[in-house]
Amino acid sequence: MAEQRQAAARESLRARKKRETRQRISDVATALFAERGFDAVTVSEVARAADVSAMTVFNHFPRKEDLFLDRIPEAVELVTGAVRDRSPGETPLAALRRTLLRLADEGHPLGALHESGPRFARVVLDSAALRARAREGVEEVETALAGVLREAAEEETGEPDPRLTAALAVAAYRTVFTGTVARLLAGAHVSDLADGHRARLHAAFDALERAVSRPPSLNP
Repeated sequence: MAEQRQAAARESLRARKKRETRQRISDVATALFAERGFDAVTVSEVARAADVSAMTVFNHFPRKEDLFLDRIPEAVELVTGAVRDRSPGETPLAALRRTLLRLADEGHPLGALHESGPRFARVVLDSAALRARAREGVEEVETALAGVLREAAEEETGEPDPRLTAALAVAAYRTVFTGTVARLLAGAHVSDLADGHRARLHAAFDALERAVSRPPSLNP
């Protein structure tokens, strides 16, 4: 038993160090990209600045673009977790709405209402490579969401077409998210956008739920 606890402690320490290294590399890369532009910075420069080897960088981030767009896996986990871990009786779309509202309330970067939003958006907009990777990331989230909605549909929760529901949900949130970021880029302050962001998110999911709801049975 003692050996098992020690092994678990060592594994926990390794996992923590791995997370810390990954975060340090991402933070260094983000600072360099924001200062000089994504295309002007090489992976070797990121590695030197983070005091690691280029191989270590690629061990954590398979592509250069992932150094900056490092929250794509987190976005996948958030949407799939929202559906899988929803409360009893809660629909998948209701769980998604609740999760996205929580991200906004917490000031999470994926919730749009974050002070670094404008700086982040400018770096992405200035790089064709990052824009392409961001589109791929949206597709990854959509595919993962369709998968968990398919699981939910098998439980007869009311989603008639998981792929369509996922596509509409991602498009709806992307529209709300980019609209808020555009306002931040135009000079608005986060605190002034919170109510409007929440209202547009509610409106988007109200429309989404109407769009994908099953029609009433015509049988007598």
